[in-house]
Amino acid sequence: MRKGEQTRQEIIRKAAPIFNQRGYDGAALSDLMRATGLEKGGIYRHFSSKEALAAEAFDYAWREALNARIQDLDTISNTVDRLKQLVANFVERRGTIPGGCPLLNTAIDSDDGNSVLRDRARKALRGWRNYIISIVSAGIKAREIRPKVDAKKLATLIISSLEGAIMLYRLERSEEALRAVQAHLDNYLEREVRVPSK
Repeated sequence: MRKGEQTRQEIIRKAAPIFNQRGYDGAALSDLMRATGLEKGGIYRHFSSKEALAAEAFDYAWREALNARIQDLDTISNTVDRLKQLVANFVERRGTIPGGCPLLNTAIDSDDGNSVLRDRARKALRGWRNYIISIVSAGIKAREIRPKVDAKKLATLIISSLEGAIMLYRLERSEEALRAVQAHLDNYLEREVRVPSK
């Protein structure tokens, strides 16, 4: 990797927590300069605008969060157990970027008009939903998941339950909602999704 690209990646890595914790408008250029150790010109040599940096920082933060959520899932052969582990990973692993879920933060932050960040958040959501849909579809094909389960609806249920629980966790500073949602989803996956053993 060339030195310029290394610097660029380092700027993204150091800017990601600032955008994730403070949002686009709350992330001051002075904060970004302090975190990176660069002057304004040093940052803008690598990015055309603050918005371009924020978009790259979101992509980085989301990749880190998603990697924590899907870690070790490919080692689990049963698809229902894989979905349960996905839920457990979400609850247990907070990710390496401070500030909570980048998808939730960016979706809320960009709702009022930042179309670039909103598009990035929508793309991330689509990718996460499609990942879960692929697990469900594989489970139906393998006869581990009931054939009448709607993969997209199940993926939406899992994502919205977890993201809602994260919002409550952040507001209440208590894991109670996360644990309740995990228990509910585990029960739902066992009773309504898994093909009953004969």
